[in-house]
Amino acid sequence: MEVVIYTNTGCSACLQAKEFFKLHNVPFVERSLAADDSARDELVAMGFRAVPVIRVGGETMIGFSAPKLRKMLGL
Repeated sequence: MEVVIYTNTGCSACLQAKEFFKLHNVPFVERSLAADDSARDELVAMGFRAVPVIRVGGETMIGFSAPKLRKMLGL
């Protein structure tokens, strides 16, 4: 199952989510709005305007919630 996180610079919740992935050895793809204009376009196309947005397989969440993320990942 693919894990994708949309991030931006200065986003503390983005950093928390990435640390969570590293702590639990979850491979993820980071799409940085600061580094890639197409990431911003993808985010807007999904109906979101804030980060982090985390996509796990077919599920998407906005923000960072460790309990919700554990459930989405089956941890």
